[in-house]
Amino acid sequence: MNNSVENRFFSIVCGALLIFVAPLFVLFLFLSSERADKEIRDHISVLLVANAQALAKPLWDLDADSVTQISATVVSQGAIVRVEVRDQSGELDVSQSTIPKSFNGKLVQVSRAIIYNTVDGPKNLGSISVFYPALGLFSGLKQEEVVFISIFIFAVLAVFATALIGNRIFVIKPLMRLTAAIEATRQLGSRHHVDWQSNDEMGRLAQSFNEMQTKLENEETELKLAHRRTTDIYNLTPAMLFSLDEEDRITAVSDYWLLATGYHRSTVIGRNFSDLVTPFTRDKFIKRKSQRENGTGDVTVKFVCMDGRIMDALIMETALTTQGQEGQSLSVMTDVTELKASEDRNHRQAITDHLTGLLNRQGFEAVLDSKIAAADAADQELACLFVDLDRFKWINDNMGHAAGDAALIELVERLKTLLAPSDEAARLGGDEFAILLPAKNAEKRASALSDQIASIFEKPFGPDMHLSASIGIAIYPRHATTAAELLQKSDMAMYAKKRDGKNGAQIFDNGMLDHARRRAEIEAHIEAGLADDWFEAYLQPIVKLNGRGIAGFEALMRLNHPQKGLMPPAEIISVAEETAKIVRVGNVIMEKAVANLAKISRLPGMQDTYLAINFSPLQFEPALAARLAAILGRHGILPDRIVVEITEAVLMHDNPQIRMVVAELRRFGCRIALDDFGTGYSSLSYLNRFPVDIIKIDQSFTRAINDADDDVRQKSRMLIEGITTLSHKMNCTVIAEGIETEEECGTLHQMGLDYGQGYLFHRPQNATKLIEELSSSLPNVARAS
Repeated sequence: MNNSVENRFFSIVCGALLIFVAPLFVLFLFLSSERADKEIRDHISVLLVANAQALAKPLWDLDADSVTQISATVVSQGAIVRVEVRDQSGELDVSQSTIPKSFNGKLVQVSRAIIYNTVDGPKNLGSISVFYPALGLFSGLKQEEVVFISIFIFAVLAVFATALIGNRIFVIKPLMRLTAAIEATRQLGSRHHVDWQSNDEMGRLAQSFNEMQTKLENEETELKLAHRRTTDIYNLTPAMLFSLDEEDRITAVSDYWLLATGYHRSTVIGRNFSDLVTPFTRDKFIKRKSQRENGTGDVTVKFVCMDGRIMDALIMETALTTQGQEGQSLSVMTDVTELKASEDRNHRQAITDHLTGLLNRQGFEAVLDSKIAAADAADQELACLFVDLDRFKWINDNMGHAAGDAALIELVERLKTLLAPSDEAARLGGDEFAILLPAKNAEKRASALSDQIASIFEKPFGPDMHLSASIGIAIYPRHATTAAELLQKSDMAMYAKKRDGKNGAQIFDNGMLDHARRRAEIEAHIEAGLADDWFEAYLQPIVKLNGRGIAGFEALMRLNHPQKGLMPPAEIISVAEETAKIVRVGNVIMEKAVANLAKISRLPGMQDTYLAINFSPLQFEPALAARLAAILGRHGILPDRIVVEITEAVLMHDNPQIRMVVAELRRFGCRIALDDFGTGYSSLSYLNRFPVDIIKIDQSFTRAINDADDDVRQKSRMLIEGITTLSHKMNCTVIAEGIETEEECGTLHQMGLDYGQGYLFHRPQNATKLIEELSSSLPNVARAS
């Protein structure tokens, strides 16, 4: 340190001299040289002026001797060492020099023209040039300046020497004593003090060092006591404590840890802790550091005790961040074997369907990811079968939930006989099931299993308990890349099968995505239509076949999109029923249709016309009759002018609530019409069991009465005549739908039908246009032939 500090001080002083003193000294020399050079030039300038005049006459006369004599006089003056005189014509060139041969320095030239005043005026006869040696930095110094420089250099050297001596005495010496004290402390382990007393900074430094040594000595004593206390706490605390270094090697374990695990301290210190956990949880333990938050984390592993017993161990770890302990950690290990077993039991119960013992939806979604990962690892496909039972709701509603539960249990028992050990089945809820089939050719295996599943429904599940299933199939990774997508697309395939007629299997194709997108778009249009009032109640007149007078109107739902215009009503109704929005849509149409009837009723001859409104099965809520009564009351319409149209699908539900609501509407005064008669089961028992007033024959029969095929034509006419005869005997009015030609109209009139409805008479249109048409004096009404 002595040489280093002193050398640095010496370098600093030398640097200061070079930076500040040396430039000043050089500047002084430069100015002295400039001053001397100026004095020489001034002297030579005066000399040249005088001699140029003296040389004018001799040079005019070409007197070489005089010129030489004058030149010799000039060259002997002061610092001049060479003179050159030349005339303008070049005839006279005199040069004299006193430069020794050994001179090799630089000469400075000063010239002046020689002018002679003649009768004709001044003339330039030639020039005189003198040369003198160039002055150096020291050439121009005077004696007093040399003395000043000598005194200055001596003063600088004296200050420099004084600084070095002072630095050694007042800085280097106390630093050496401080260094000696530090070195003695390091080597001997005890605190040594600095023997230095002064009132300057070095004295205060020595005093501070001595005070620090005293304080550190006291703190070391306290640390030793704290370490002893910590060791006692570490070993006496009834918890499994252990410490790891940055390489996960065990550096310390508590006595309780040794007692609980059965190991000896000498056998575990220095071992990697991951060696003491089971192989399949080892990676989990190694990766725990990346999952710490704020230096704290936890992990559960399988710990192998000394006697081979496997312990579920919860490890709570805290990273030590104090200086000298970076990368080390302190952990508490807790035996959670019993707790883990209890959690596993609860987890199994949480993911298992309590009725069938299969996985529930939560368990299925959890296992689906693992099945996909296993299929990727084995380079296999994975088929997902989405199974939905047909007619199961009927069993629950009519035979009770106990019978339904028994059928589900029996179904699962039959299903299990068809599954391989690698397959996985789950009950997703209600009557929905899902099956996972890993295979090289998953589609082939899924199709074969679907056929087997269909066969297990051939045998009834009890008296009058016949079931079937609609199955959707999606293949990973052919149809889907994620678990959610696989389940979704198998569900879409199942619904596609239900739309096609149920009872069978359907493999997913991309056309189903288009259908799903179209369905989602329609659902959005329905919601927007309800919010922005896009729905309109169109009316189609129903006419008497005898005379063509208008007897009533059928209200038809239309969605008038602001950009797309009128949208097909069948799609709107289908999606609205699937999403249960048909109730809201139906209420809007009912309100608007009754309002339109009130407007039409103001026209001459329209006071007794009726309004037929179609109702979906979902609309038959207990409050339907009260809601309809309120609307009719607001618009002043009598209940007997309202016809409630229901389909055979409504009656097939055989729902007590629907029967109750229909009966209440009938008591209120509304009439009941059976719509699309002949397209379903066409059971005549409906006419006996329900208070039906009007029968509407489906338009498919209307088109068939004049079919080119004689057999079809004959049978269709017989059916219509039979339905008409029976309906009239039961006091029911008969209406034919879809009449488009005069031939159809005439034939139906001859068969005895009462009313007709179709494009031959009127197309469905909004109330404004219809009122304009009805208001015309000569409406264009077709006549029967």
